[in-house]
Amino acid sequence: MLQSMRIIGGQPLVGEIQISGAKNLALPAIAASILTDETVTLNNMPNLADTSFMQDIAMHFGSNIQRISNNTYEFTTKKITTTIAPYDYVRKMRASILFLGSLLSRCGHAKISMPGGCAIGARAIDLHIYAMRKLGVHIEIENGYINAKADKLIGSDIIFDHITVGGTENAILASVTARGTTRIINASKEPEVIALCKMLNSMGGKIYHDNDSNTIIIDGVDKLHSTTFKIISDRIEAGTYAIAAAITKGKITLKDCVYDDLTLFFDCLKHAGIHISKNDNSVTVEGCDVIKPHSVTTAPHPMFHTDLQAQYMALMTIADGCSHITETVFENRFMHVNELNRMGANIVVQHNTAIINGVMRLNGARVMATDLRASVALVLAGLSADGETIVNRLYHIDRGYEDIDAKLSGCGAKLERVNVEQ
Repeated sequence: MLQSMRIIGGQPLVGEIQISGAKNLALPAIAASILTDETVTLNNMPNLADTSFMQDIAMHFGSNIQRISNNTYEFTTKKITTTIAPYDYVRKMRASILFLGSLLSRCGHAKISMPGGCAIGARAIDLHIYAMRKLGVHIEIENGYINAKADKLIGSDIIFDHITVGGTENAILASVTARGTTRIINASKEPEVIALCKMLNSMGGKIYHDNDSNTIIIDGVDKLHSTTFKIISDRIEAGTYAIAAAITKGKITLKDCVYDDLTLFFDCLKHAGIHISKNDNSVTVEGCDVIKPHSVTTAPHPMFHTDLQAQYMALMTIADGCSHITETVFENRFMHVNELNRMGANIVVQHNTAIINGVMRLNGARVMATDLRASVALVLAGLSADGETIVNRLYHIDRGYEDIDAKLSGCGAKLERVNVEQ
């Protein structure tokens, strides 16, 4: 049986929400755990479908995983038992490609099925392959598999022609034990990438980043060792619940939210009339009576994050005027537009820009999630809408949001999961 979410909208959300660990760090951190034969302990690990899939793949490679507490896991990979990742293991999630760098670093060879994931665009792996080849890896692609081998990984200058989060992470994982120095130029500087570098440094790596440029420098080491590392809080989850407060005209305190990781996003909410206040380890978001239209363009950090685009669009559907959202990261990330329009929104897409003419209110409807962030945008819209909203294909949302039902209902949301026949 599949699950849907039934939402009765119109209730202002008031309360506190504990922000979980970042999915976008947890996945590369799991890939990094197999770089050593010693135990890697990860605290603040979010319990998600995606982290569960990633753990399954790590165990396939030989990792023994112990759950110490609800959000603490120990990963011990004494020996890599196979360097082949078959299709059935990696088809569900694109982040599985990160094991390519880890396996090459530890074993010098890997055979990885081409990855899958959300249908939000091509997200080609050409930059991953380019980075591996720059490190001396011989790669052939045949029958849907990446076959990679290297006698020795040799440090090199890796110059990306555009910023890639996954490509940067894979290059870091592969080069951390490469011979010599690697410079990643035009590297991603997302907080999760910097946190991955800190984790690897705690394992004995020598990774540096230039604060004034998008350059990451890795001096290869012979061996990595055990560590205990805390996953940083999930800024995308924090941004999502900030919009939940704004779209329902409520007031939510986001505990363990790092304001500086979302500075531009919170500035956009302020331009829309939303009240934001911050403390040392929390941010309080309070909605307003009239939401002002405000236009954004997605781009790599520190600009507006593509993973918050769908949620922000849901908010702009009830703004008092016209706003524009331009998507520059993924070419197919407006699939939620038709579903929002089913709820009474007025959105027109022209090329990579969505033109949103705000309406007084949204109306409940039966809608279908197409990817992770689109699914939560529809939930947000349902929380604001008049009447009942049914969000189908709820499995998307469980990939990236831990205990979303409890967190929202704890602030007064009226929602429940219902089983539906396939």
